[in-house]
Amino acid sequence: QVQIVESGGGLVQPGGSLRLSCTVSESDFRFTHATWYRRSPGMQRELVASTSIDGPTKYSESVKGRFTISTDNDKTTLYLQMNSLKPEDTAVYSCNLGTLWPLRSYWGQGTQVTVSS
Repeated sequence: QVQIVESGGGLVQPGGSLRLSCTVSESDFRFTHATWYRRSPGMQRELVASTSIDGPTKYSESVKGRFTISTDNDKTTLYLQMNSLKPEDTAVYSCNLGTLWPLRSYWGQGTQVTVSS
């Protein structure tokens, strides 16, 4: 059973930073594709950033230049470094880790990020 554990959310002031982590727990699963999403109250889920072993890293326009997606070398942990945070970044952030062959996809439980003074 593959479990994905997210951590790193919290309350931060505007202009501050947070780093989210998303870790494969108790499994030998290694992902090749990874994505961070977020959902604000009353809004649709938004793709924040994505990465893969054979493709470019992509960011939404709203976070480009402020957020950085990365992985560890073992492909068991996904990170999202968030700098220069704004109140509009407030959302529940969720990760999705997966492979294309075989097709596998796993979600983290979500972590709340609140940007407020």
